[in-house]
Amino acid sequence: MLKVQVLDQKGKKISEISAPKEVFSYPLKEHLLYEAVVNYRANQRRGTASTKTKGEVRGGGRKPWRQKGTGRARAGSIRSPIWRKGGIAFGPKPRSYYYSLPRKAKKNALKSALSQKFADKQVLVLKEFDFKEPKTKEGAKLLKALNLDSALIVDFYQNKNLFLSLRNIEKIKTVDYNHVNVYDVLNYKWLVFTQKAFESLVEKLKG
Repeated sequence: MLKVQVLDQKGKKISEISAPKEVFSYPLKEHLLYEAVVNYRANQRRGTASTKTKGEVRGGGRKPWRQKGTGRARAGSIRSPIWRKGGIAFGPKPRSYYYSLPRKAKKNALKSALSQKFADKQVLVLKEFDFKEPKTKEGAKLLKALNLDSALIVDFYQNKNLFLSLRNIEKIKTVDYNHVNVYDVLNYKWLVFTQKAFESLVEKLKG
């Protein structure tokens, strides 16, 4: 069984807890990591790009010239896609890019990402994040004590003072343990848990 140190808010060791091998010693599966990152980024897309078709462009209600006898090509509207300032044929319309990965693939990708962080010794577990009031100054002080310049902080949403204290600090992101994803794990240098969040995530991934 692997072990990980539990620290206080000053970075001093308090105790040790187990880190199950099935979660933190999972083999590197690059194809799963790739699929998980592409899936995450696709699901973040708003899909708001939009163009106007021939029927939506203003004007062009009258036939520009008669059908025969002018020597020119037939034309029914000055808003045809082949005309300047005309509509767009087959252009983008608002749509959703959302799609789901198989649940098992998603779980294994996360275990693979966590295992790489653990192997690189970039996983920290703190006993707790105790902020008496939401202050960015206190959040910055904690990060400096732990020497964290880029980190994903994992706790429970109920700890509102933590989320409010760190939300304005560059290269720091705070998430609930239920929302930890491969993209964020790979995107930040350090992965920092509270002990309860660590144990809850491990329990979730073991099943």
